[in-house]
Amino acid sequence: MSRIGKKPVAIPSGVTVTVDNNNLVKVKGSKGELTQQVNPDLKVKVEEGEVLVERPSDQKQHKALHGLYRSLIQNMVVGVSEGYKIELELVGVGFKATASGDVLDLNLGYSHNIMFKLPPEVKGAAETKKGTNPTITLESIDKQLIGQVAAKIKSLRKVEPYKGKGVRLKGQVLGVDLRKKAGKTAAKK
Repeated sequence: MSRIGKKPVAIPSGVTVTVDNNNLVKVKGSKGELTQQVNPDLKVKVEEGEVLVERPSDQKQHKALHGLYRSLIQNMVVGVSEGYKIELELVGVGFKATASGDVLDLNLGYSHNIMFKLPPEVKGAAETKKGTNPTITLESIDKQLIGQVAAKIKSLRKVEPYKGKGVRLKGQVLGVDLRKKAGKTAAKK
């Protein structure tokens, strides 16, 4: 069996999980509500404070879907109970970010500012402290959506490999997490 798929998903207090006849899983918690359509081949059961995902056979596709849907349900449960948070750091001279409502105004060294509209499910905040790089904080209950939004913002100014300028996750280190290239070296002969 799939090691991930056979693990039961624990339901914390304050979270309710329901499964209807069409294999539509609804998870409701203090932060909001999420739904996920599960493949009709798989069975999802809610019993004794746990969610179990079962597959009909050991076919390769069923094994893959087994672990996938178990992980998606786990992410939904964590999202509606705790939520997800991603912090991005803008590294570069003159890089700035401001948030007004659901729009991020990003100055990333181009000749123009980039206005980035956030989806309604994602809340964004920008902070600039003296002596540190500006940071953008994204919060949501949907792990997939917040990751996609963070990836899109990072793609607006990718980290360059020489000095490390660009948009990156907070705490990423150039040379360890990100690839670093050596600069030119002059020959002395």
